[in-house]
Amino acid sequence: MAGSMKGAEKASVLLLTLGEDAAAEVMRYLGPREVQKVGLGMTTVSNVNRETVDEVLDDFIKAAAEQTALGVGSSDYIRSVLVKALGEEKAGSIIDRIVMGGSTRGLDQLKWLDPRTIAEMIRLEHPQIIAIVLSYLESDQAALTLAEMPERVRHDIVMRVATLEGIQPRALQELDEIMEKQFAGQQRLKSSSIGGLQSAAHILNNMDSLNEGQILDNIKEIDDELADRIQELMFVFEDLSQMDDRSMQQLLREVDTGTLTLALKGASEELQAKFFNNLSRRAAEMLQEDLDAMGPARISDVEGGQKEILAIAKRMADEGTITLVSNTEQYV
Repeated sequence: MAGSMKGAEKASVLLLTLGEDAAAEVMRYLGPREVQKVGLGMTTVSNVNRETVDEVLDDFIKAAAEQTALGVGSSDYIRSVLVKALGEEKAGSIIDRIVMGGSTRGLDQLKWLDPRTIAEMIRLEHPQIIAIVLSYLESDQAALTLAEMPERVRHDIVMRVATLEGIQPRALQELDEIMEKQFAGQQRLKSSSIGGLQSAAHILNNMDSLNEGQILDNIKEIDDELADRIQELMFVFEDLSQMDDRSMQQLLREVDTGTLTLALKGASEELQAKFFNNLSRRAAEMLQEDLDAMGPARISDVEGGQKEILAIAKRMADEGTITLVSNTEQYV
């Protein structure tokens, strides 16, 4: 049934019903990650009955009607919504593509490549150039690209991302032109505000725990203060208190009770209350009994339990099942 389908699956069914030309026209306005998700969905959707198709179409018509009533179709309205949602700079390229018919070239074209290919293209560049390129990518793609780089240079690249306070428009233009030659395209960049501590934190957030820890440890050896500033901005266990209730309930279905009990041993009262409030009354009572009965726990064990839950949360966020929000901004 359509009610149990994810957004990308519904979009896939919708596009499959539109026909090749109409579907291609719609996909022109999607970003790289959206195209990948929807494209994968279109190849895996099978055995969809007529009832499900009708439900998907009904959902789309209702959503379109609601949006139209709000004035969608006005370029000023679209610009305002995108800027509020994404920020002035990140919204710029999307506004160009949707409102002004802009195209994606140069550095933007990298976003359509797989991480291994990107790593091969920039592997021999100066670490500062690599840092600029990774800052320009979405954080999850940048993390996967960084994982493809030699281990000895990863911490240096992340440090450069963290200390990058922007780049002169002309310098960024020249870098973009270098990429253009490889893609036989051209693109005039308007924004030069990339990199920084938050960018470095987002990249590390999207890496697996082992690589994340190794890179942070290497940075600490060189610049302990910088490592601490990056870590302060990374998604941590306490940030789970910012989750919406639906996401928290979804997460609880995937977490082992023993692991949760151990992890909550070192959690704040606010976070504990968040977990308890999203359990049934009986389950909450049992969890509280387990917590009360648990003796002193080693800090390493508590942190291990918290990391295990964070890993599950990150995986579910990547799958689009839940939404994570840190103390600074949305994780996904």
